[in-house]
Amino acid sequence: MSLLSTENVIKKYANHLALDKVSISVNEGQIFGLLGPNGAGKTSLIRIINQITAPDEGFVYFDNVPLKPQHVSQIGYLPEERGLYKKMKIGEQAIYLAQLKGMQKKIAQVKLKEWFIKFEIQDWWDKKVEELSKGMQQKIQFIVTIVHEPRLLIFDEPFSGFDPINANLLKTEILALKEKGSTIIFSTHNMASVEELCDDIALISNGKTILNGSLSDIKNQFKPNIFEIIFSKPFNKMEFAMNSFFELLSIEELRNESLSVKVKLKDPMATNELLSAGIKAGNIISFNEFIPSMNEIFINIVQKEKLKITEN
Repeated sequence: MSLLSTENVIKKYANHLALDKVSISVNEGQIFGLLGPNGAGKTSLIRIINQITAPDEGFVYFDNVPLKPQHVSQIGYLPEERGLYKKMKIGEQAIYLAQLKGMQKKIAQVKLKEWFIKFEIQDWWDKKVEELSKGMQQKIQFIVTIVHEPRLLIFDEPFSGFDPINANLLKTEILALKEKGSTIIFSTHNMASVEELCDDIALISNGKTILNGSLSDIKNQFKPNIFEIIFSKPFNKMEFAMNSFFELLSIEELRNESLSVKVKLKDPMATNELLSAGIKAGNIISFNEFIPSMNEIFINIVQKEKLKITEN
């Protein structure tokens, strides 16, 4: 069931069309990857969802009703550009920001201190923001974003500036939030994190949605139908290569007296025939299909989109 959806959203700035009929659907309880190159329109869409700006045309729905000002308290937003008051004490600022999201002061203080202890930053409660490193400031901003337990969380490059240990800490917490029922929009250029965290994705380029769907379906959609079979010696190359339903790409000797044989199927449905041919040609150690990474898909699709624009 969709918690947030957009329908043919258009946003213009002067002579620039930032969003061109963008439609997405973010299912409740899932992590949704909002992807795209710099300048694609992601930030414009996020600003509309947060009601910082409004669409020129189109609709935004929250829990199947038009997005309204009262929905702000049900949304938590961690922007890429962090924004804490440098001279203000951390604890006071965190309580103030939690109150802006509708929390009572006493409840906010209890919840915030629980999170400060969890992130091992309780000793910084009475310090000023300017005394913190960038990574520590990001921890504070993350806590402030989630402390009011919103139904929808929007994280824009949440791991930027974090070392691997703290990035892993944040990933663990994001997955825990999902398990507790939070719906998350995750915007990033890190495709490894997308593969690790996201259920569904939308790829926006030049203001248009050019990919939209489940991560697994999209990866399967771009499969090159290439397989690697590892054989132990001996291997009957002549018999194996006689088959007409695949193209033999390469044969490589491996260190452990085995061979790596790569083939491309001409018919995607001919997997059983390939396996049968392999069994006849030798002893199979492993049989694997190449699945493209999201990084490969992202680069391929965005480059094709740029080429289309250049040709037009």
